[in-house]
Amino acid sequence: MIQVLTTAQMRAIEQTAISSDAVDGRTLMFLAGQGVVRACLARWPRLSQGPKRAKVLCGPGNNGGDGYVIAVTLLDLGWEVEVSAPWGAENLPADAAYFHDLWVTQRVAGPKKAEDWRGYDLIVDAMFGIGLSRPVDLPAVVADAFPPEDERPHTKRPMVVAVDVPTGLCADRGIVLGGGAGCWADLTVTFHRLKPGHLLADGPDRCGAVEIVDIGISGEVAGLPLQQVAVVPASFAKAQGHKFDHGHCIVLAGGAGYGGAARLAARAALRVGAGLVTLVCPDAAVAENASRLDAVMVRSVDGPKALRRMLADRRIGAVVVGPGFGLGQWQVAMIDAALASRIPCVLDADALTLIGRSPELRGKLHDACVLTPHGGEFARLVPELSQPRKGIAGQAAQTPAAKWSQAHQAAQTLGATVLYKGADTVIATGKEVALHAAAYGRAAPWLATAGSGDVLAGLIGGLMARGFSGFDAAKHASWLHTEAALSFGPGLMSEDLPDQIPAVFRQLRIG
Repeated sequence: MIQVLTTAQMRAIEQTAISSDAVDGRTLMFLAGQGVVRACLARWPRLSQGPKRAKVLCGPGNNGGDGYVIAVTLLDLGWEVEVSAPWGAENLPADAAYFHDLWVTQRVAGPKKAEDWRGYDLIVDAMFGIGLSRPVDLPAVVADAFPPEDERPHTKRPMVVAVDVPTGLCADRGIVLGGGAGCWADLTVTFHRLKPGHLLADGPDRCGAVEIVDIGISGEVAGLPLQQVAVVPASFAKAQGHKFDHGHCIVLAGGAGYGGAARLAARAALRVGAGLVTLVCPDAAVAENASRLDAVMVRSVDGPKALRRMLADRRIGAVVVGPGFGLGQWQVAMIDAALASRIPCVLDADALTLIGRSPELRGKLHDACVLTPHGGEFARLVPELSQPRKGIAGQAAQTPAAKWSQAHQAAQTLGATVLYKGADTVIATGKEVALHAAAYGRAAPWLATAGSGDVLAGLIGGLMARGFSGFDAAKHASWLHTEAALSFGPGLMSEDLPDQIPAVFRQLRIG
């Protein structure tokens, strides 16, 4: 598990460390600033060669204090350094004021101020960091010093590093505060742990790359534990045994002509290691599905009573329902039967729409269910969590909570695991939350293709059939889903995804 800390949790850990005399605030600031410089020189070795110039933008708080440490450190390395404090330095916190005064005493007269950002090799954004929770107007001095965003692809410009997060980015929600104003970075250096905003929404685009610097603190985290999805475990390997020892996954399909999505889910469940997969469909769709499937069995079930009898087989480990399923009353009755069985269940696509329409179905969800909504489905499923909250009379409405918080609240409300899809996927139960960002070298925009979500549902179902909990199955399936897309590359169709799973397993040395 790679831990992710909210801003409140990070502040609490820092304060606990300082209060216990394990470290003092000045030392933390010094280690943070020096860590930023080390990270920059490691990422861009050319910055160590010959005289260089830096522009350091310092804010009015502790993030600005980190900036003054960076300025002094670069000065000691022989750099020409210019510091700009757009909001002044008169009311700095004590530790930041100490390093501001150190900068003032050590700086030397240098060449004339550059006309704009082209005169520097490095721009340092140490203005607000994780402390910003509202929009801020950036003064002209920032605009003049900061490369405009259309210069990002260009190589003949200064490198930009942000301390903790680029100014204007909410460290908890990953959104740009103010609806578009904000800075960006080639490298973002954060401290101790990642923050949710590095992984969610606009965060990966604004942050560039992210480096975590150790500043010598530790401690328990109070509140909801967040984690970043990392590499899948070696427990994917199958032990020897009968096919039923590795789980039987049932995939419910819709009527004739609508079976493609369910077939994608079924093939994914088999590829991820379920010992047996059966696609269940109305009698009129059997021939169509059987002609397209070999290793996946096809079985006709004419209604909810027959499905209940089928699901009485305790060897069945998971049910996947929703892809291409349809939105009629027959489908409502089939979902009801699947939920009544209490077998671990993946609910996707049409199943989510029907649950959103039916309070009765929603009330039958249980803790062995995994729901996989995208944004529109999430809004239909839990509309009470998707709308901006009304403000007090005369005040603007509050924006929705962070995506991770929305998913967590939905999991609590529904009593199930929720996988809130997107490039910034969030997986939540009532007790824990995991974030999976297809970013920072793992971006796979070609996953935005019809049917890829059906494959994800099948991967989750296959893993649940094998005995993984809903939370673990959803986490690992998200990682595998992206890794399979990266293995194939651009030009991907959803049909290609299941066939990439063996290659991913080989790379992981899982056999």
